[in-house]
Amino acid sequence: MDLKVIAFDADDTLWVNEPYFRQTEEQFYTLLSGFSSQHELERDLLKIEIDNLALYGYGIKGFILSMIETALHVTDNKISVEAVDQIMQLGKQMLNQPIELLDGVEDVLKALKGKYRLVVATKGDLLDQERKLKKSGLGHYFHHIEIMSEKDDANYQKLIRHLDIQPKELMMVGNSLKSDILPVLKIGGYGVHVPYHITWAHEQIEHTIEDEKFKSVERIIEILEFL
Repeated sequence: MDLKVIAFDADDTLWVNEPYFRQTEEQFYTLLSGFSSQHELERDLLKIEIDNLALYGYGIKGFILSMIETALHVTDNKISVEAVDQIMQLGKQMLNQPIELLDGVEDVLKALKGKYRLVVATKGDLLDQERKLKKSGLGHYFHHIEIMSEKDDANYQKLIRHLDIQPKELMMVGNSLKSDILPVLKIGGYGVHVPYHITWAHEQIEHTIEDEKFKSVERIIEILEFL
């Protein structure tokens, strides 16, 4: 490998993220339990979230709006103002959560800094992701921060052009096969999958990946064994 740049996803690769969404969803389902079953609420919320991605993008703020829209839908617009306020408070609690680094993350960044250009390549709300990076204390390890509206071939190509490298000189490390690995492999880069125990349904894929530029590890610290 002629690597020059190693890019890291942020949420559920560098720090804990998805569990906060799951905890909030459970509280949301409890709040609306008198109007619909949990199964139906899960289905409706996921559909509305996905439908809204083109409008709101990824992140907590879009999630809050999708919860409110779901609540209006399942209650036939009869949800109380107090309940809407509770949903907004749930979102604010998420925005104020502390940053919990995942095991081995800082050890990996310390070991690789100076050997490669390190980059954060993530998607989500710009303000929220910048806030999390600042609170994480990891910002000084990174040469560049790229916050994308969507992790697709075109945006990874844009990142490569910005960094003035060839695709084969990029390795992407992340927990999502759909967003972090497949697009990078498609354009000719390397991908390392670090699974997280919870994955949002929208990020899941059913097929396996067969590619010589792809590796899967159980813990992020294992990438030091081949870098």
